[in-house]
Amino acid sequence: MVGSHPAGAARLRRPLTAVLVTGPSMAPTLRHGDAVLVRRGGRPVRSGDVVVAVFRTRPDLLVVKRAVRPQDGGWWLRGDNDLVTDDSRAYGVADVRGRVVLRYWPRPGRVRSRAL
Repeated sequence: MVGSHPAGAARLRRPLTAVLVTGPSMAPTLRHGDAVLVRRGGRPVRSGDVVVAVFRTRPDLLVVKRAVRPQDGGWWLRGDNDLVTDDSRAYGVADVRGRVVLRYWPRPGRVRSRAL
């Protein structure tokens, strides 16, 4: 989760945007406090990509999750931490705003897709 900020989706206007991860839903891939770069545009989202999105039922909430499958013109998302269910299981389909390409702090490195 990125955090609930009413203008959260509006912050992703540039091709590359820095986003701060909050919460445990993407552990161990991403942890609370990780800073990532999000790319808007570029190649299409694929299953297994880590993305920044907005749930249609929670448009005020910008989240970082893993894209599972396209559904109803959007994406079904899951967190990597199965103990946390604040993903499509709770909120339904989401609209992807960008794809996470790398973590730049505190442990720099690429954020890779993974087969689902």
